[in-house]
Amino acid sequence: MSRVGIIANPASGKDIRRLVAYGTVIDNEEKVNIAKRVILGMVSMGIKEIFIMPDTFGIGDKAIYQLKKRKSIDNQVKILEMTIEGSQNDSTKAANLMKEKGVKCIVTLGGDGTNRAVSKGCGGVPLIPISTGTNNVFPRFMEGTYAGIAAGLIAGWPEDKELFVVNKRLVVVKNGKKVDSALIDAVVSREIFIGARAVWDMEKVTQIIITRGEPTNIGLSSIGGYLYPIKWDEPKGLYIEIGNNLTVRAPIAPGIVKEVGIKKYTVLNIGDKVEVKTKPCTIALDGEREVEFTQNDKGYIMLDTGGPRVVDVKKTLLKGVKNRIFIKEREEI
Repeated sequence: MSRVGIIANPASGKDIRRLVAYGTVIDNEEKVNIAKRVILGMVSMGIKEIFIMPDTFGIGDKAIYQLKKRKSIDNQVKILEMTIEGSQNDSTKAANLMKEKGVKCIVTLGGDGTNRAVSKGCGGVPLIPISTGTNNVFPRFMEGTYAGIAAGLIAGWPEDKELFVVNKRLVVVKNGKKVDSALIDAVVSREIFIGARAVWDMEKVTQIIITRGEPTNIGLSSIGGYLYPIKWDEPKGLYIEIGNNLTVRAPIAPGIVKEVGIKKYTVLNIGDKVEVKTKPCTIALDGEREVEFTQNDKGYIMLDTGGPRVVDVKKTLLKGVKNRIFIKEREEI
């Protein structure tokens, strides 16, 4: 039986950048609506078993209740049996459980941070990331209905590698051990405590390492986009050291365009390592401070190709069209 999953983060799009910048607010009721459309897209493709991560707001519960009330679904949709913490660990745990249950695709509702958490648990299960967060470089704004249709197609077909994109990532190594990873950027800050997590004060940033950076990005990866663009599918990254040799103007947060001083920048190849120079410090991964370094810690950040697989939604839908999946011939009388 083809199985798919949905991970919707109730906390995405609610960090401090709503106060210090002008980020879009996608409330949890809208996430319920998106989840309903994703489910209906999946069901239209004949998917019989859909697992949804439980959460503190009850996005999945509300979506199931409202759809059953309108008799739009039967019993295809189930809430995963798991204990929730109300943290990003829930997304990682849910992704791992879905992988163990044999789901063929996971649709995520969140931002870069949500997908980073999911990527740590999903293994080789491909993702369809729908943007509902603050910095949305990894996920994309897309209609939930066709995202659900694409997930249903992926789940029902034999694996076709042409429909997936393997992503780069940044691995943080501290005192010889891999401690965490990022999908878009790793930012070294003179802040010595995790605190509110989100990075928004450029005065304390000293090093930026990115897997991709284009002028259409929002967040600190956009600095690379306006300095030396790196595409998502290029086998390279970029290291930026903050300083005063030149300045670049970039949208470092929604509605916040600043001139950032640059000391130097270097193109990274897969396998290259960047030493963590500032100590003590914290390292923000995909916009949120996660790793602390003391004065005595040693470590580096390495670019590799160990990121999650992502479904090429447009290519998937076009394959369905080519195979006449959506067409039913009229029987001759």
